[in-house]
Amino acid sequence: MSGSVLFDAPGPNAIRRSRILSIVFAVVAVVALALAAYQLWLGGAFYQDRWDIFQDPQLWFGARGLMVGLGTTLSIAAIAAVGAMILGVVFSIMRNAASAWVRVPTTIVLEFFRGMPVLLMMLFILIVFSTGAYWAVVWALIVYNGAIIGEALRAGMKSLPKGQRESGLAIGLTPLRTTLEIELPQALRIMLPIILAQLIVLLKDTSLGYIVGSPEIIRIGRQLVDFYDRQGGPYALSMFFVMLAIFLAINLSLSALVRLLAKRMQRPRRGGPNLDGTATTAIPVSTQALREINDPQADVTRLPGAGMGSGGGG
Repeated sequence: MSGSVLFDAPGPNAIRRSRILSIVFAVVAVVALALAAYQLWLGGAFYQDRWDIFQDPQLWFGARGLMVGLGTTLSIAAIAAVGAMILGVVFSIMRNAASAWVRVPTTIVLEFFRGMPVLLMMLFILIVFSTGAYWAVVWALIVYNGAIIGEALRAGMKSLPKGQRESGLAIGLTPLRTTLEIELPQALRIMLPIILAQLIVLLKDTSLGYIVGSPEIIRIGRQLVDFYDRQGGPYALSMFFVMLAIFLAINLSLSALVRLLAKRMQRPRRGGPNLDGTATTAIPVSTQALREINDPQADVTRLPGAGMGSGGGG
């Protein structure tokens, strides 16, 4: 019997075809990369005089060097990531509000922000609010990614069992406190890999600041190319490869962190001891059960692990 309800496990012939196709595509990819490298070599991309500018410390650490641009890029991403997380939490709470007067307008605003191109939002903020290029990029990334993170958190809260919310309301928590103290932390844990992946997209979207004049690494790199080209030699392709390597190093590192966190999230959580002192690896006792155990009339034997550690009963 197949172990999946969606598709049957592949047989020997399907596995063999899959391996053959994988080998064919791998060979095609290697040949394509080799041809591209050969064309770059013919164009002189690997000549030493195309890379000599990277030996100049001023290119890296000068007042308008690549490290300054990288610092601007990372600062934009850091500020926007924190702001987007905060705004996403606010959006998710308002999106799940019981009152239609709050929920419906929030839904309209979210759909508007999610459907608006990030670059257009940067230009709108820059022109209308005159914030300057740096803060136009920051605010546009906060609003756009906040809307996406808010929808992710809302989906995470909707995926929780209804008993989670009911247990919070049953012990006297307000709907807002139930959301903040019970639903939101669990939704954040569930959706954390998706949220982190969106923050990686946020980092890449900082490069759009080049269009509006933000002094991030792409714009600094372009200015350096123009400066060194006037001193002799085309350096655009060399600078492209260097900036590509920088972005790949950062994004691949963050992607590895996301995969690591996703694996950790899939591991079963270890709970503390049960209320009767016995050890457990299950999820901790529910809020409703805790409420009952505080009552002298509560039936302790209904709790997980109850009675397992006793030597005998009357």
